[in-house]
Amino acid sequence: MQPIQTLDEFFTRSGAEVSLYHMGRHVVACPRESLAAFERGEMAWPEPWQGQARLAIVFRLGDMPEPAIWFLALPLDEQGLLVPAQRDAFLNRLLETLGRNVSQLGRAEPLGREEPLEHKEPLGREETADVDHLMKDNPLAFTPNVTFQAMLNARATHSRGLPASQHLEPVEAYFSGQQNIDWQALGLQGIADYVVRLEASEAESLALRLESLPTAVIHSVCYCLEHQPLPAALVSALQRRGEAAAQTGDVETLCACIRAVGNANVPEAGEWYSGLLSDTAACGPDVLAAIAGRGWQYLEDGQRLPLFLQRLSEDERTDFAAVVRDIALQPRLRLPVMMALRDAPEGSSIQRRLAMMMQQRNV
Repeated sequence: MQPIQTLDEFFTRSGAEVSLYHMGRHVVACPRESLAAFERGEMAWPEPWQGQARLAIVFRLGDMPEPAIWFLALPLDEQGLLVPAQRDAFLNRLLETLGRNVSQLGRAEPLGREEPLEHKEPLGREETADVDHLMKDNPLAFTPNVTFQAMLNARATHSRGLPASQHLEPVEAYFSGQQNIDWQALGLQGIADYVVRLEASEAESLALRLESLPTAVIHSVCYCLEHQPLPAALVSALQRRGEAAAQTGDVETLCACIRAVGNANVPEAGEWYSGLLSDTAACGPDVLAAIAGRGWQYLEDGQRLPLFLQRLSEDERTDFAAVVRDIALQPRLRLPVMMALRDAPEGSSIQRRLAMMMQQRNV
């Protein structure tokens, strides 16, 4: 039998039940075939983040009583392909651990808890010492922020047909307006559960409530909504709330709303981005970062992308080189970005920034 050379082969050969989720720009399901093709070097990672393929692996192996969750950040080269050395080292250590104890490859992280990804009853130290050491000393391991953890928990429980957390019910009552609930009592996990299960009628109710929601609630809702496709009515409501915030100088809320529509997949979101990019007063570094980080798919546009690069290059506060490298790692944006940079007018701010990049590279 051929030796195991990839993580996908390991999970296939071990007979594990596996679900994969992107954890870079969005918390969305990742097909097993995407990981397999990526590890074979046949495709670039579809959702890179800061030069990494960030992945949550939810799996059950052997006699594990509950699924375990691993968070791995696989390094990418300049074309978005896997740099395999660290993956190979981790896989070798994993196979050594497997040889000693099949059932303890990871701590069990039960889904559907009140607070996501917490350990209420850790396994005994003697049983898990080797595995804890494996993950804690693993250079590929990372800890997602709390919103990403909440969204993963919501997605994983929902896809497995498990009940949502107990925090969902008050969130539903609050957003529907059916009960007078103190917003400070709402839990982030409940908001994530609500967003993942958002139906058309609930989206309409939420759109009507956006204008009056407290700022702290808007931020939490937006940071969950950015992982979801949204209907046009909700996108328009987010735009109105974001622009109202901009009028008062509340850049954080504006950017939260910009991020929230990044995965909407409706024309209204792209039109809003175009309007923002056309307004030089609106395009500060935070707005540009929000568009690049969460709404990059709307930059796949013959007019919007050059305008984005122009605004990025004009503002001396931006890290032009870092943002360009980041969006160019998106497989569908790589060629358009290169062409837009190549076609930038002579003497333009884009050309000036490119010259600075070359000078820094040659230093």
